[in-house]
Amino acid sequence: MDRRSETPFTRQVKTVLRAIPRGRVVTYGQVAALASRERAARGVAWILHSSAAAAGLPWHRVIGGRGAISLPPGRGFREQKTLLEAEGVAVGRGGRVDLRRYQWEPSAGAAARSRAARKFLRELTKHRKDLP
Repeated sequence: MDRRSETPFTRQVKTVLRAIPRGRVVTYGQVAALASRERAARGVAWILHSSAAAAGLPWHRVIGGRGAISLPPGRGFREQKTLLEAEGVAVGRGGRVDLRRYQWEPSAGAAARSRAARKFLRELTKHRKDLP
């Protein structure tokens, strides 16, 4: 896709995706929040579906909000699992990934660009304190 015809949201999503380090995962909702649109998880999925290969995006590092691979068997599940495991991410039964261990948490400075990202990080921090 011609970069000039991309929406600002698409450009922000691609920037977030390129920043995800090897061996870490994010959720669709997390990418949306970091790209300033916290309720646009489906938009993130569409961007990945339509341009991940052509743009060289690390699509395999994005998983569902419940901590599991969202793709069904025979439609990318095995490939995503293999790519994550090659980066050292443990993928369990049903494609589950331990978000406490593997979820990428961007620095507060980088994520402070939007109100949605700040809210996401506050919620993430609050939930981490509740964990054993």
